[in-house]
Amino acid sequence: MIKLITFLLLLSFLFSLTVLQYIYRIYDRQIYEKASEVLGMSAINIESELRELEQLSYTVVTDEQIQQYLRALQDNPQPYNRLVLHNKIINRLVAFAGAEKYVYSMLLIDNNGGVMSAGNRESVSQSLQDQLKPLAIEGDGSNVWFTQGSKNSLLAVRQIKSYTGSTFTLDNLGTLVVRIRIDRIIADNTGATSKQDQLIVADASTGQAVYPAEPILNVSELADELRSRDAYRTASYERGTYFLAKTNSSYMNWTYINATPFNEIFRQITYVKRLVVVSFACLLLLGLLLGYRFARSIVRPISKLTGKMRQIEKGDLDNLEEQSLGLVSQTAQDEVSQLNRTFKMMIRRIRELIDENYAKQLMIRETELKALQAQINPHFLYNTLESINWLAKMNKQDQISEMVVALGYLLRSSIGLKDPLITLEKELSIVDSYVTIQRTRFEERLDFRMDIPAHLQDALIPKLTLQPLIENAIRYALEPNIEPCTISITVEVLDKGLDIQVSDNGPGMTADFISELLQGRVQTRGEGIGLNNIEERIQLVFGTEWGTVISSVPGSGTVIHVRIPYTRGEVKHV
Repeated sequence: MIKLITFLLLLSFLFSLTVLQYIYRIYDRQIYEKASEVLGMSAINIESELRELEQLSYTVVTDEQIQQYLRALQDNPQPYNRLVLHNKIINRLVAFAGAEKYVYSMLLIDNNGGVMSAGNRESVSQSLQDQLKPLAIEGDGSNVWFTQGSKNSLLAVRQIKSYTGSTFTLDNLGTLVVRIRIDRIIADNTGATSKQDQLIVADASTGQAVYPAEPILNVSELADELRSRDAYRTASYERGTYFLAKTNSSYMNWTYINATPFNEIFRQITYVKRLVVVSFACLLLLGLLLGYRFARSIVRPISKLTGKMRQIEKGDLDNLEEQSLGLVSQTAQDEVSQLNRTFKMMIRRIRELIDENYAKQLMIRETELKALQAQINPHFLYNTLESINWLAKMNKQDQISEMVVALGYLLRSSIGLKDPLITLEKELSIVDSYVTIQRTRFEERLDFRMDIPAHLQDALIPKLTLQPLIENAIRYALEPNIEPCTISITVEVLDKGLDIQVSDNGPGMTADFISELLQGRVQTRGEGIGLNNIEERIQLVFGTEWGTVISSVPGSGTVIHVRIPYTRGEVKHV
C-alpha cells in the first residue's frame, strides 16, 4: 500500500510538474514574443524619427538661401564678405536646428575649408572632416549615416549639390553634417523598459555599438549575439545571464538588442516553480507518512488476527474466544472490526460443530453396534425362505415355491445391492419378481406388460425406481376395481435420454389433485415418500433437468414418465 501511495503521488507529481513546465514554457514564449514585439515597435519609432531627420538634412541642403551663400563663397570673396556670408549661413542653420530637439548641432563645411556650425559649438576635428567628406562625395547628394560619433551622437552627412530654380548644375558646394542625439531618441521611444534593461543598437556591418557608449555586452559578446539567428533567447555572459530580444532594422543597417537580466524578469516565475516543487515534496512526504500510518492501522490488526488463526491451525481450541480474541467491538463498521467479529462467530460455530460432530460420532458408533447385532436377521430370513422353498418343492407346491424365490430375490435386491445405479435389466428383474408375488394375490385381474428393447436394457437407472411405481399402480388402480387392470412399462428414446413410462388404465386423477399431491397436501394410503423419493434420487444423480412427470386423465388412467439420460457404464453424481 505504501508503494502504491508512493507511486500514485510520484505519478501525480510528475504529471503536474510536466503540465507546469509546459505552461511556463508557453508563458515564457509569450513574454519573449511580447518583448520582441515591443522592441520592434521601438525600432520603428526610432527609425521614423531618423527618417524625419534625414528629411531635415535634405531641407537644409536644398535651402535657396544656403545655396546662394555657398555659390557666393565659391567666388573667393573678400574676408569681410566671407565673414558676412558665414554668419548668414550660420543664422539659417540656427533656424533649422533650433526647432529640432534631437539635433545636437549642424555643421556646414564649404569647399574652401570653412566650418559653420549651429547649436552646440563642439568642433569637428580635421581628421573627422577628412573621413566625412569622402563619405558625402560617395553618397552623391544622398544622406549617409556615420555611426562613429562620440557622446551617444549620430552623424547625418550629405553633400550639397548646386541648383538654381529649375537648373541643376550639381556642382559640389560643400558638406552638411548633422549631429543627432540618438540617446534622446531612444529614451523617448523606449520609455517602457525598466531600469535594469538596456537597449543596444549595434551596427551590423562593423559590429560596434551605436548606442550606448558602454553596453553591458563587450565587443566579442556583441559580435556573438549579432551572429545568432534567434529572435529571442536566454544567454549567459560575463556580467550575468540575460534575456535577449533582437530585431533587425529595415531602414538602417542596425540590429536592436534589448537585454534584460534573466533573474530580474523571471524572479517571480522561478519563485513559483521552486514553491511548487517544495510543496509537492512536502505533500509527498506527508502522503507517505499518512499512508504508512494508514497501512499500519490495517496491517497490525490483520497480523494479530493471523497469529490467532495460526493458533487455531495448531489445534489450540481451549478457551479460544476468551484467550485469543480479547475484546471485539460490536459497533465499529470498519473492515478489520467486521473481520474480527466474523472470526469470532466462526470460532463459535467451530465449537458448535465440534460438539455436534462429537455427538454424531457417538450416535454412529451406537448405530454401527446395532447394525452388527442385526446382521444375523437377513441371513436368518434368507435361510428360512430357502427352507420354505425346498419344502414347497417336496410337496409339489410350485406356486408357493415361485413366490418364495421371487420374494427372496426382491429382498436381496433391495437390501444387498450397494450401488446407487443399476442397469435397466436388473431393475426390470426386481419389478418382475414383485409382479410374480402380486399375481399370486390378484391372479387374472393383474395384466402386466413390458415392452423394453434389448439394446436399451444396459442403460443405468437409480435402484428401485420402477418397483415403487408398479406398487402405486397396483394400490391405486388395481385394488379399488374388480375389473382386470393393465399395467405396462414402455420406453421412448429422447434427444439425450430415455422416457420410461409406467402406465395403468385405472380411475386417473384430476389436475388439481396432481398439483396438491406434488405439494404434499394429500394424505395417501401409503408412506407418502415413493414418488418424491424417486424424484429426489434422479435429480441427485443426474441433475435437476431430469425427474418424473405425471400425466393423468380422470377415467382413462395414469402415466408416470421417468426421464433419465441414456447413460451406460460408470456414472458420477452431479
